[in-house]
Amino acid sequence: MRNKDTLKQEIMDAFHFRHATKEFDPDKQIPDEDFRFILETGRLSPSSFGFEPWRFVVVQNPELREKIKQASWGAFSKLPAASHFVIFLARTKVDTIYNSDYLQDHLKNVSHFPEEILEKFLSKVEEFQRDDFKLLDGERPLYDWASKQTYVALANMMTAAAQIGIDSCPIEGFNIEKMNQLLDEEGLLEDGHFGISVMAAFGYRTQDPRPKTRRPFDDVVKWV
Repeated sequence: MRNKDTLKQEIMDAFHFRHATKEFDPDKQIPDEDFRFILETGRLSPSSFGFEPWRFVVVQNPELREKIKQASWGAFSKLPAASHFVIFLARTKVDTIYNSDYLQDHLKNVSHFPEEILEKFLSKVEEFQRDDFKLLDGERPLYDWASKQTYVALANMMTAAAQIGIDSCPIEGFNIEKMNQLLDEEGLLEDGHFGISVMAAFGYRTQDPRPKTRRPFDDVVKWV
């Protein structure tokens, strides 16, 4: 068994290593097995009620990359130099509402819920969505709820990448309506079942960043 202090230091080193990389080396490509590892950490990430309301679209097609580059000011300097580029899609209300076909299938065939538990569980989900988080008014609240969860997967993927020496940059610099239109035209939103949440570039830095700065620990953490 590895020493806990050694593991803690390795993890902390990865957090200090990670930064929002602005320029990637176009001549360095992430090995397939390494990027599959990064994607797997996203797939295994937690989600509310275990619904996994996401899809990770790995964009390697040069033509689509160019379209995204032109439509997203945040991605403009990252493409095409990034080794890998991922669009994080969030499931919309069509799939995330308590009585959707997606949730029925997911809970039965992925989570393997017994029939006698399923109805009671979905009733609790309905109560949560309707009363606790007020998610059923309009189309946007459930989409935003799913979108928040994609950031959990994004964070895990960036940390995992940093732990094996791979750089990343999360990207929110885009007009959401224009990007959804582009992705819909490419057939990636599956007739309204998905919408764009966030994007991320992965690769290798061309230069070292400035030292990391953060607010003091005692200013961020409050014990009560």
